[in-house]
Order: sequence, then structure tokens, then C-alpha cells
Amino acid sequence: MARLTLKLVLVTILAIGTLLGATDAFVGQWKLNPSKSRFPDEMKVKAVGANKYAFDFGAGNPETIVTDGTDQPGISGTTLSVTVEGSETWKVIRKKDGRTLLTGTWTLSQDGKTLTDLYRENQADGSTLSMDYVYQRTTEGSGFAATWDSVSETMNSPYELQVQPYEGNGLTFITSAEHRTQNLKFDGRDYPRGPDAPPGSVYSGRRVSDRSLEITDKTEGKVTDTWQTELSPDLKTLTMTQQIGRREPNVLVLERQ
Repeated sequence: MARLTLKLVLVTILAIGTLLGATDAFVGQWKLNPSKSRFPDEMKVKAVGANKYAFDFGAGNPETIVTDGTDQPGISGTTLSVTVEGSETWKVIRKKDGRTLLTGTWTLSQDGKTLTDLYRENQADGSTLSMDYVYQRTTEGSGFAATWDSVSETMNSPYELQVQPYEGNGLTFITSAEHRTQNLKFDGRDYPRGPDAPPGSVYSGRRVSDRSLEITDKTEGKVTDTWQTELSPDLKTLTMTQQIGRREPNVLVLERQ
């Protein structure tokens, strides 16, 4: 199941770009190529009692939930419910203020070595972000209890990015899927991440070269992730690599439309 951070991952894509002279090579319409992109994920499920499990979706703050289908307190003001629909199927739902944020349908393979997550995230405009994950068990365990690392992630929903100039050396990023606009500067200074980011979150951007940019995100002074982006020599492809302190980085590839 993708983490809440998954949405942050898609929002952070907006923070990539740089100005190349009078005509900015990043300005234009870009579309994510799902077959070349990766959103690797890890989750830990630990049995702590009868029908009770601790779920760590990567935030480092496990949520202890009884798998009885009821909404129970989760992280960041959300609730989490886990419904056992069969010996090999669980449904996981996260809500906030009674509104369903995401739903994951987990299915174990017959040999118990593989977990499939049909992840669906509800957007504010009523649309749905759809991704299918396949995980492999990487520790010993029984049933769903184990550490799971994704081996494939399939983005089913289209994701397009529009880039426009902003205040001299900045850029504006607009995503139609999330109806989100972000104005960003690249002068090395710290700027607030925006109203949807956690309190105390800032970013700073700098140009590494004519076709390369680095973005650093911090929360309360601590670096939470960094983005490295490279524009291909033919200016048709953006490759973005996000390091967030786990085994594998996120790698996103967008192609000019």
C-alpha cells in the first residue's frame, strides 16, 4: 500500500525545473512515462496481539490497528481501518474528517511470498489516482506480517505537468490531475513549501549546470529529501531522482508533449 507520502511524492514532482537563458527549455507540457518511472515502496507489518498489527508505511511512526474494519486513530490526524475479507485479502482504508483519502486492496499469493496492492487515492476534484503495486516478502513472517518491498509499481492514471516562467529565475508548475499550482524560485534561499506541506517545511533550489537542478526539502531544519533532475541533451526528457533516505530512490521520467 502506498504511503501518505505517496501524494507528497507526486506534489514534489512539481518542484523540478531551471531557467536556461531567455528561453527556458523547461517551459512546456510534460507527461509522465509510467513504464520508465519508479515509485519504490516499503512497508512493515508486525503482529502484536490477537488480530492486532503495527503498520509502518515509511513514516517511522507505526500505527497499531485491530483488524476489525473499524476506523481507528492513525498518523497526522487520520483514521485507519483494516478489514479481513478472506485469508488472503485485506482492505485498508485511510480517512480524514470522515472523508476517504485512499483505499488499498491487499492480496497475498498462495505461497505467501508476494503481496499485490491495488491502491486508489481520492483527489479533491472527485477523480481517482490509481496505482498497482507488487511487493515481495523480505523478512520471515506469517500471513501479512513481514517487511514488504515493492518490485513493481504501475501508474494507471495519466499525469501531466505544465511549466511556465515565474518572476525572472523562477518557474510555475501546474498539474491538471491535482489542480495544483506552485511557484518556485532557484536562488539557493529557503522558501515555504506551501499550505499542504507539514508545518516548518521549506525548500531551496540551485542550478548545478545548464541542464541540471537540485532541490532540497527540509522540515524544522532537517533535510527530508533531495531531488536531482537532468534534462536530456535533446531537451525532450526530464529524469528526476528523489532521495528520501531509503534503499531505493524514486525515479520519474517525463517526456515533452
